[in-house]
Amino acid sequence: MQEPEKFTEEESRVLSLYFTNIDRPVFALRNLPEVVKGALFARYSRSAKSLRRLFLDEFLDQVGGGAGQREVGVERAEKLYERVFSEYGDDSVAQLGGVHLACEYSSNILTKVLEWGRLMAYLEQSTRYVPYTDKIGGRWRYLVPAELDGHPLRQLYVDTLDRAFDTYARWIDPLQDYYRKRFPKAESDSDFVYRSTIRAKALDSLRGLLPAATQSNVGIYGTGQAYETLLLKMRVHPLQEVRDYGDEMLRELRKVIPAFLKRVDQVDRGGVWSRYLSETRERTAAVATRLLEGEQPEARPEVVLSDFDPEGELKVVAAALYSVSALPDDQLMAVARRMTDQERSELLRAYVGERSNRRHKPGRAFERTSYRFDVLTDYGAFRDLQRHRLLTIEWQHLSPVHGYVTPEAIEEVGAFDDWRRVMDESASLYEGLADAGLRDAASYAVSMSHRVRFYMDANAREAMHIIELRTPPQGHPAYRRVCQQMHEQIAEVAGHRAIAAAMSFVDHSEGESGRLHAERASEKRRLAGNAAS
Repeated sequence: MQEPEKFTEEESRVLSLYFTNIDRPVFALRNLPEVVKGALFARYSRSAKSLRRLFLDEFLDQVGGGAGQREVGVERAEKLYERVFSEYGDDSVAQLGGVHLACEYSSNILTKVLEWGRLMAYLEQSTRYVPYTDKIGGRWRYLVPAELDGHPLRQLYVDTLDRAFDTYARWIDPLQDYYRKRFPKAESDSDFVYRSTIRAKALDSLRGLLPAATQSNVGIYGTGQAYETLLLKMRVHPLQEVRDYGDEMLRELRKVIPAFLKRVDQVDRGGVWSRYLSETRERTAAVATRLLEGEQPEARPEVVLSDFDPEGELKVVAAALYSVSALPDDQLMAVARRMTDQERSELLRAYVGERSNRRHKPGRAFERTSYRFDVLTDYGAFRDLQRHRLLTIEWQHLSPVHGYVTPEAIEEVGAFDDWRRVMDESASLYEGLADAGLRDAASYAVSMSHRVRFYMDANAREAMHIIELRTPPQGHPAYRRVCQQMHEQIAEVAGHRAIAAAMSFVDHSEGESGRLHAERASEKRRLAGNAAS
C-alpha cells in the first residue's frame, strides 16, 4: 500500500472533523454540506492534489465560526459549481451531492410522479402494514384536489371517498377473523408474528377499496441532477397538487443544495426545458386523439409478452463468451449459432453458476436481450411494480374503463355487495368529473382495485430481479400473479428456456400461507440477532 500522505498536527486535527480517516486511501466525507462535497469532487477531477490536500488548500479558508459548522466552504463551493457548470457544461457535477427528502401527505397519484426517476432511491408507506383507519383533523387521509375548490362536484367527491374509507375501516376486523379461522395460530407462533400476519392479509385484501387520492409518505434520496430533472417535470404537470408539491420541494432543497438547482426556474434554462416537456405532451395527445378516433381497446390477457428477440438467448450466449475470449462480437454470434442446444445450455449454466440466493445475479451478458410486457392489472399491484426503475415503464391514464378485480376473500367473507358499491360509486364519480372537464383530477376518485394498463420493458437481468423478488409466497397475490406469468412467457412464448431456468428463485406456488412463514423467519432472525448482541 502506498505511503500515507503527511499532514501537520493542526491539519490532521481539522481533517479528522471532515473525513473518516486521514491516513488511508479510502475514506468518506462527513460534516460537510452537499454542495461542498460536490464542488470538492468537481475540483478534484481537475487537480493533481489529493482530496484532503485540496480541502485544506482551497476550502478550509471558508470555515466560519468553528470547525464542523455546516457553512464550511459553501460560498466557494457554489462559485466553483457555477463556474464549472457554466464554463464546461459539466452536468456530472450535479450528481455529486445528494439529499434525503421526506415527502408526506402525497396522494397515490403524486407518489407515482415522485418515483418516476431512475437514478433515485425511494421508500413508500405500505398499505400492507399501515391501516388507513386514523383520521387527521376529523378527516380520512385522502386529498381533495385544488381543482375542486368551489366546484359543485366537490361535496359529492368528499361524500363518495368518505364512504369508501368507512367501508374499508368497517371490514378490517371481519377480514382478520376470516383469516384467523383460515390460518390458525401455531403453538410456536408468537403473538406478534401471528397478529402481524393476519393484519397484513386483511389489509392486502381491502386495499382495493382505497382511492388513488389516499395520502402516503415517501422518503427520497437523490442527487442534485436527479432532483432537477424531476422538478422540471413536476412544474408543468397538469395536476395542481404536483405543481404545488414541486414548489415545496424546490424551496426545501435550496436550503441544502442551492447551487445545484439554480436552473430550475430560470426562464431561459429551466423554463424553456419545462415548456418543451409540456408542449410535446400536449401536441402528442392532440395528434393521438385524431389518429386513434373510433379505436376501442381489444380484450387481452392480464400479461402479454408483446415484444422479444427470437435470437435473444443466442445473443446472451455470445455475450457470455465475450469477456473470456479474444474474438469480435459478430464472430461470437456466429459461433453461438453453430453450437448445439446442449452446448449453449452448458455455457449458460456455467455462466449463471450455483446461486445460493436470489441476490446472486449472473453478469451483464443477460442484458443482451430484453422483454416487453403489456400488463393490465389493478392499480394496487401497479404501485408495487412501478417502483422498479432499472427498466422502461410507462403507464396510461388511470380510469375505471378496464373494470376492477375482487379478491376471493371479499366474496367469502360476505363483503362483495359493499365492494361493488364502492367500485360503482368510484366509477360514477370519475365519469362525472371527467364530463365536467376535470379528466386529470378525476383519477383521484378511482379505487385502487380498478385496472390500469402499463408496460414493462426489461433486459433479462432486470427481469430476473423483478420476477424473483415479486414471486415469493409472502408477496401480494396480485403482483405475484403478474410476475409468475412473465416468467412463464419468457420460457414458453419467447422460447428462452435456459434464461427462464436461470431464474431459479421464482416461486410458482399458490402461497396462501407465505406471509405467515415469512414472519416466522423474520422473528427467528430477530431472536438470533438479539442473542448475538
